[in-house]
Amino acid sequence: MSPSLPETTPLPIATAEDALGMQQRLVGAIAAHFTDGALFRADVGVVPGLGRPDTTARAEASLAEAFGADDACLVQGAGTGAIRAALSAGPWARGERRVIAHDAPDYATTATTFRDGGVEVARVDFDDDAALDATLAGDPARWVYVQHSRQRLGDRHQPAAVIARAVAAGHGVVVDDNYAVFRTPRIGVQHGATVSAFSLFKLHGPEGVGVVVGSADVVGRARVANYSGGGQVQGAQALAALQALVMVPLNWAAQARAVTELAELLAGGAVPGVVDLRVANAQDLCVIALLDRPVAARVPEWAARHGAAPFPVGSNSRHEITPLVYRLSSSTLAAQPELADWAIRVNPMRAGAELTVRILRSALAEGDR
Repeated sequence: MSPSLPETTPLPIATAEDALGMQQRLVGAIAAHFTDGALFRADVGVVPGLGRPDTTARAEASLAEAFGADDACLVQGAGTGAIRAALSAGPWARGERRVIAHDAPDYATTATTFRDGGVEVARVDFDDDAALDATLAGDPARWVYVQHSRQRLGDRHQPAAVIARAVAAGHGVVVDDNYAVFRTPRIGVQHGATVSAFSLFKLHGPEGVGVVVGSADVVGRARVANYSGGGQVQGAQALAALQALVMVPLNWAAQARAVTELAELLAGGAVPGVVDLRVANAQDLCVIALLDRPVAARVPEWAARHGAAPFPVGSNSRHEITPLVYRLSSSTLAAQPELADWAIRVNPMRAGAELTVRILRSALAEGDR
């Protein structure tokens, strides 16, 4: 007997109008900081007085302004590197290794970061406002860690509300904003968090580039810790990240529309073999499709034969073009292991809903042969 999908509460979706505003804010910030032809050149090295390439410093200032923050620091290690830098420069710099976090499975590299950093995690269900308030008031931890994207399919809480409760209680807040930047109207730091950390690789930038954006003291410590020339994000990388980033907001709005249209087509029976579905933030906004037989492990292989991406690269990196038909994430399956054989996630990526349906229909037909 097949399992059932839980009800989902997708995060707010940035509309095309939102996306245009985001794009124009970013372009305006770039224009303010890349004057006198700086947008057409890139440097390298630990420039005296800056401690980093001039291009990198200008890119950081542009990102800080675009997100309404005090400062930003580009780091190596993409999203995971940014999270580690934020934790190291935030709570760990103050000798505080205890943090309050959602009572749900962590993203795999986040769990590793917590373990390697000797973090003591106070777990509380962010869906339970009363329990969260009690923990904020009674637990000795002074920092809260928030993953913006959903950790469980059934999560209902709004990260903005969690951040507001934590800040009102006097806590510092570190937000993992991977899979949320330009997909939701605002990121954590725009909701009042101390810092946001996320990957620019997931936003079509160069491999390995991440950013910490937020309060001047935390970002400043992250920058000092990254002073070594070998650890710097060099000017060409920084410039490439900005060049890619300006194209992302409207792209994400189109992708969100394709996800919505795909869900409508699947709900209407467009693909035999799909018996139920949910729109969910797991990791990106996508469709979780429940199958009529336990072949989820085979479907990505079948779909790849018809043009789908066989696996994610950065989950919305510049490498992802065709639809992704793949297994559920490890953190999702940790919460609901019974879905492993029965459910897949489907993300149109740069495709439309119609192409995604055709590929999925052909893939599931493979299992009937």
